[in-house]
Amino acid sequence: MQEIFPTTPPRDTLKTEEMLINMGPQHPSTHGVLRLVVRTDGEMVREAWPHIGYLHRCFEKIAETLPYRAVVPYTDRMDYLASMNNNLAFCLAVEKLGGIEVPERAAYLRVIFAELNRIASHLVAFGTYGLDLGAFTPFLYAFREREMILSICEKISGQRMLYHYPRIGGVARDITPEIAGDIRAFLVQMRKAWPEYNDLLSNNQIFIKRTADVGVITASQAIAWGLTGPCLRGSGVKLDMRKAKPYSLYDKFDFEIPVGEGLKGTTGDCWDRYWVRMLEMMESCKIVEQALNGLPEGETMGKVAKVLRLPAGEVYVPCENPRGELGYYIISDGQTQALRVKARGPSFCNLSITREIVRGVLVADVVAIIGAFDIVLGEVDR
Repeated sequence: MQEIFPTTPPRDTLKTEEMLINMGPQHPSTHGVLRLVVRTDGEMVREAWPHIGYLHRCFEKIAETLPYRAVVPYTDRMDYLASMNNNLAFCLAVEKLGGIEVPERAAYLRVIFAELNRIASHLVAFGTYGLDLGAFTPFLYAFREREMILSICEKISGQRMLYHYPRIGGVARDITPEIAGDIRAFLVQMRKAWPEYNDLLSNNQIFIKRTADVGVITASQAIAWGLTGPCLRGSGVKLDMRKAKPYSLYDKFDFEIPVGEGLKGTTGDCWDRYWVRMLEMMESCKIVEQALNGLPEGETMGKVAKVLRLPAGEVYVPCENPRGELGYYIISDGQTQALRVKARGPSFCNLSITREIVRGVLVADVVAIIGAFDIVLGEVDR
């Protein structure tokens, strides 16, 4: 009798078909114009190649055509979520090469606002990571406290994101009693809100299953690929430029360096990178409070020539950006602008390990892995 339906072939003869798909460059979970070319086998990822350059802004070449003071506002636009930190790093490099002394009060103010900006950046990381994995409410909670920081920074600088507050030789203006009161009020609110964040997301079992034991980066891998910041410390490596190479009086303050410990025993997963940022927000609150309590009297701007010419030479100054080691390498030939400027962007370096750790994961896990890097494409494509 003729069979109407063919028999099912044996399991070992079933074949799947690989596909090349694009995630980005217009994609809400790539955190900017990042294109990932993903080779998939069903829901499994065999390989992924990050393609960058869609936001290139020629920062380094522009910096070689402008006077040193005029370069500082351009640093705002690299990592636009951490403008204070970018300003500070470039100013420190210029000041080191030029032998420019910064008043102690200005150095304290730099620390205060750099740490406030670190908290604001980590709040965005917390909120958007929740969005990446399907939780909308944490984003709203995070922006509640972030709004307080933006209001404080607006009062001191006149801008809500691109501040240009640290200047070569000091800061743009002094703090007022009103702003100091706003900062203290924020610290109280932030410490009250932090447990709420953990109730919403950190202790959420769905979130834990999406991040624990996913995208594991060992300590040796993190070092080999040049990872820094929470991506490195999440793998258990206790390295922070504020402690390793203290700058701007950070050696005067008492704070800890959180490292990943592995929620389920595996150190260096997406959970660890997320949790390090959560702990760092509380450490930054401690630094801000100490700096505010110990803020000395004095000037906020040192003596800097109106026409600034740095002596011939070269300098590299690393700083601890919210995303890792941000460093500016400057070569001077004695003119009013740099001969060469190079920026070491932590997001650019952290992104390099993507292809290494996405092999064999689900497509949905790629979103979790990229989100845990907390990249800013303005800095990647600097």
